[in-house]
Amino acid sequence: MKRFLAALLPLTLVAAGCSQPASAFDKPVAAPAAKRFANEGLGLKTAIFAGGCFWGTEAVFSHVKGVKSAVSGYHGGNAATAKYDLVSTGGTNHVEAVKVTYDPKVVRYDELVRIFFSVVADPTIRNRQGPDRGAQYNAELIPMNAEQRKVAEAYLKQMGQSGKWSAPIVTDVTTYSRFFKAEDYHQDFALKNPKHSYIVRWDAPKVAALKRLYPSHYSASFTKN
Repeated sequence: MKRFLAALLPLTLVAAGCSQPASAFDKPVAAPAAKRFANEGLGLKTAIFAGGCFWGTEAVFSHVKGVKSAVSGYHGGNAATAKYDLVSTGGTNHVEAVKVTYDPKVVRYDELVRIFFSVVADPTIRNRQGPDRGAQYNAELIPMNAEQRKVAEAYLKQMGQSGKWSAPIVTDVTTYSRFFKAEDYHQDFALKNPKHSYIVRWDAPKVAALKRLYPSHYSASFTKN
């Protein structure tokens, strides 16, 4: 996975961020529109999404209209082990995740969840996404309020009944614990490193799929942290 590059990444940023593909979420899925809309009221809201390597999750949400910030980090575990080289071992109880702050008047939480499962994460597998394997790459929805939790649970049930996926839906709705911001070199990674081999192979196609499937939600500009 990525851990063997952890020490070199801050200095070089040239080697592939992850291992060569063994299994991949190559094809976007036109996930169904949510039947249960989110009603979070006025003001900016925050939600956390774990979708494998956080570079791609951050890149997608940074191109969604209404998203004010998408911060890469680690959810769960403790502060002492919330470091890339340790999280990459898979034994710290963290998952790579992205904290998304958004304006629900522009994009609702249920719409963010739909985008997430359409172009970011495969909901039918555990402890891996794309070429990356390990508990730190598990796909999870991490709601930050009761309304988000209700929407997330309803949508996962709807996904399972939709017939869009040939395997059972196994993504969990995880109770918020703690979120630790990742190292600075991980922030806005796709924007800063568009020619990085991992970004080209795995994450640029996700952003392209966002533009193709959800043009009304797509923003050509990248929302910087």
